[in-house]
This record gives sequence, C-alpha cells and structure tokens, in this order.
Amino acid sequence: MPQLDQLSTCPSCAEPLETGDRFCGACGADLEAAVRARTANGTAAADGTPDRTPTLPDGASPPPGPPPPVPDVALPHPHDHGEHTPPPPPPPPGAPGAAPHPPAAHEPAGPVTGPAPPAGAAPGPRAADPQADGVPFPDGTARQGVPGGPVPGAAEAASGPAGDGLGHVVEDGPADGPETLAPTCVACGTGAIDDDGYCRHCGHKQPRDRDHMESELGTVAAASDRGLRHHRNEDFYAIAETTTPQGAPATVAVVCDGVSSATRPDDASAAAAEAASTALCTALPDGRHPQEAMHEALVAAAEAVDALAADTPPEPSKNAPACTVVSALCADGVLTVGWIGDSRAYWVPDDRSAAPVRLTEDDSWAAQMVAAGLMNEAEAYADPRAHAITGWLGADAYEIDPHTASFRPEEAGVVVVCTDGLWNYAESAEEMAAALPPDAAARPLQCARHLVGYALDGGGHDNVTVAVVPFPAPRGGAVSA
Repeated sequence: MPQLDQLSTCPSCAEPLETGDRFCGACGADLEAAVRARTANGTAAADGTPDRTPTLPDGASPPPGPPPPVPDVALPHPHDHGEHTPPPPPPPPGAPGAAPHPPAAHEPAGPVTGPAPPAGAAPGPRAADPQADGVPFPDGTARQGVPGGPVPGAAEAASGPAGDGLGHVVEDGPADGPETLAPTCVACGTGAIDDDGYCRHCGHKQPRDRDHMESELGTVAAASDRGLRHHRNEDFYAIAETTTPQGAPATVAVVCDGVSSATRPDDASAAAAEAASTALCTALPDGRHPQEAMHEALVAAAEAVDALAADTPPEPSKNAPACTVVSALCADGVLTVGWIGDSRAYWVPDDRSAAPVRLTEDDSWAAQMVAAGLMNEAEAYADPRAHAITGWLGADAYEIDPHTASFRPEEAGVVVVCTDGLWNYAESAEEMAAALPPDAAARPLQCARHLVGYALDGGGHDNVTVAVVPFPAPRGGAVSA
C-alpha cells in the first residue's frame, strides 16, 4: 500500500503536509483515498505523487482546468480537535469544471449546495465561517444543517459510527429527504445511543429526560429529580393555572409518586398527574366547588392508572401499575388539598413565627398505628413497615378513598406539595419550614430547586419531587371545610 509521505501537498487545497498525515489539516480531505485513486490511475504529479484523471463516458472530453477535488470528508482526526474546515463541495453536474463521473459510494447522491469554483481555477481552502460551515462557535455551540456545511454521509468510510464531526451521529434517512441527527453520548461525545439508553461506543448509560425536570408558571413552580440511588425517576408532577367562573385566578399543583414494586410506575405517575390536572382545569371554570372538583380529579387520576393495566402484560413478581397522588388548589383565598397515599402537602406561613402545618395524613402502616394509639409517631416511623402504603391508585387497589380538605389561611404563606423523597428528610411541619428558604414566596422555582438539593444532600435515597405554591391569602378567619 502506498505510504502517505508520497504526498507533499493536499490534492484538494494545496496545503503543505507533514509525514504521516492521514487527513489534511486545512480542509479535512482523506489523503489515503487520494493516494489510492492516483495510484490506481498510474500517473504521477510534479511532486512525484500519482495523479488522477477522471474516467469519462465514451466520446466525452475532459473539462478545462484542474480536476475537481476529491470530496472525501471524514470524522475529525484526533490531532486536529475537530476544528478543520470541510473541503469545498464538487460543482454540480453540468457546471463548468464538473466531471460527469458517477459519485463514489461515500459521496452524496445529489448535489451539495455551495459556491462552485470558477472554471479553470485551482481549488483552495475556504475561510472558516461558523454559520455557513457548521463548525463550533466561540461559545462551543454549533449550527447544523446549513448550506455549505459538512457533507451528509461522508464519514461512513471512517471507523466507528458515522457522524458530522460536530458531536452528532448521522442516521441514514430517505434518499430524497434530509439526514437525521441522532443524539450522541454525553460521556464520550461520539457514540450513538441504543434502544436501551446505553452508548454503543463506551457503554455509558444516558440520562433520561425525566431524570431532572423543572417547570415554572406565574403562581407555581415545581422540580423533580431521580435522586442518588434509583436508576430512573418514577415521580411526576403537573402544574397549571386556570380561572373560576368569576375570572379569579386559580393555581393547580399535582405531585405523584410511582410505586416501585408495581409495573410501569413511571407511566402510572405521569398518567395520574396529567389526568388530575386536566380534570381540575376543566371543572373549576365550569363553576364546580373546589372540594368537589378535587374529589373528581382524584377519581379521574385513578381511572387513568387503571387503564394502564389493560395494555400492560402481567408480571408475576409485580403488581399492576400504581402510584400515590397529592394535589393543591388555590383559588378565591381558599386552599384545597386532596390525596391518596403518602405524598404530602405542608403549609408554611411567610411569618415564620407562626406555626407551620402538615395538611395531609398518610395512607400508610405507620399512620394507622398512630391513629389506633398502638405506637407514637416516632416509634411508628422507625419501624421497617412504616412506609408500607394502605391507599394508592391502581387496578389492584382495595378501594379508592380520596381525601380532601379546604382551608382559608389568615395570612400569606407557601404550600409545599411533595413526595416522600423530600419529606423523609424534613418529616415534621417544623422541619419542612426550617428547610424552606425565607424568600420562597418571591422565588418559588429557586425554592423548589433548593428543596430538591436539600433531599439530595441528605442522601437522595428516593426520587424527589416538590411543587411550591405561593399563597397571598386575604385577611379573614381560618376555617376548615
């Protein structure tokens, strides 16, 4: 096989080469391919390297000027750090200087957009244009798919997955459609991701979209995180804003915790949260009483989880899809909560000298022991059976018993709606109030992030989800409905 030191300059852009170069540092041309092509033709250039004369159909004469450059583009070589400029594309068929030979296997089937060199002009290197060539911007970002960018599919001759040289893997698509840029590994930056979420190159497990989520509206914010021990996030939340028939604003926050011992717990929590939020946003503008609307929302959430069992193959070692739910609704100065399971809601006044309150009671073994007077709260929650739930959403639930309650706070404050991934580290109302930043009402998203971080710093043994709802309550007597 010919040695690369036979080339002293790049055949595409005339860039001087060093001994052992496999790719041109200026234009990225594949030097091995150029040597092979010239050697196969059997001619030599002035510098002693083989020359290439295009093979033309019978009766055709070669066009004037130098031959077009070899349009080989490969993945960035390890020594050029991916910062080379792609070579200029060949002129389209019929243009001056175009050779009518068919494209090679690694060349694009159709014409590549971009300026063609003038007839008879020697090809030269192009100036790097971040917006035209798709090379990285100074801030590290890159713009893809613009005319004059990397040639799709030209990297197939290189070892490893095909790519565009900019951290994406180019997947084959329809011949008459654009290429598809698939996500690449967050660890190695080059490998394609298989259907199981692992990098085909280095084997690194990729983060899922649900591993960390954040949302913010004008009157509510929420955050969720996979935690430090679980392999996926089985929590989910939904937040929304709507109005009452009188046009008063209403805020909805729903938080669900998938039951890990069940099948598809992540799907169950997502279905329940979305169904409950949708039901509340439909019932309130229609004039339904908040507690009635909350009860119906929890029933709708249960039905959504039940429906998952119908198209889920049974697993002998697991239960049907299941989750817990807790929801808060703030409208007309009234705070309404509803729940099934052991996810919780807390009320924390802005005036921290006032007492915070836990608004929900768990459907759990520990809560039953305390309610029956068999154990005090410290003893019950220290028992290994403490978090065994006695109420949940799912096709195998004993019965659906939605709990609802309404309050009219006397002062402004914050409602914290969360899964046990947070309250395990701040169980009492006083502990939750101590973990809550003092500016929670003014910065709910930052507060939600802080509480997620609080749980992760505490150990992050479970998924962590929290919604923060500032409540500017009007003055009035506190009542429980």
